[in-house]
Amino acid sequence: MKAVKFLLVGIFFGIVLVKSEAVSWYRIYEMFRFQSFHMYGIIGTAIASGILFLQIAKKGHIKSIKGADIYVPKKDNGLARYIIGGTIFGFGWALIGACPGPMYILLGTGVWSMIIVIASAVLGTFIYGLLQKKLPH
Repeated sequence: MKAVKFLLVGIFFGIVLVKSEAVSWYRIYEMFRFQSFHMYGIIGTAIASGILFLQIAKKGHIKSIKGADIYVPKKDNGLARYIIGGTIFGFGWALIGACPGPMYILLGTGVWSMIIVIASAVLGTFIYGLLQKKLPH
């Protein structure tokens, strides 16, 4: 039954992203060329709401679905790896026109070329898993 709830929330979220044009290649292209505020507004709103809800969860001692306290663990210092990883992520986003979540939404809207993108993402994740211990972290 829990899976059905998550599926319904995912479908709703997908509809919201399609209707807000957040998965539109044209809108993403505009964002990377600094031609429109549309995507920056959506991303900024998501960041602001995430901060707000996380602070509410911290102050109100809101529990997760499993009953555990919600918290964000401290991250290790490593500015270079965040910059390098973010740059690679940004290049992929710019080249494909979608970040990981919307890839599935675009597939659901009938953009069949996303099958290649999703397969490549899964392959890249698998290769990273194989090489993880050999990479600097």
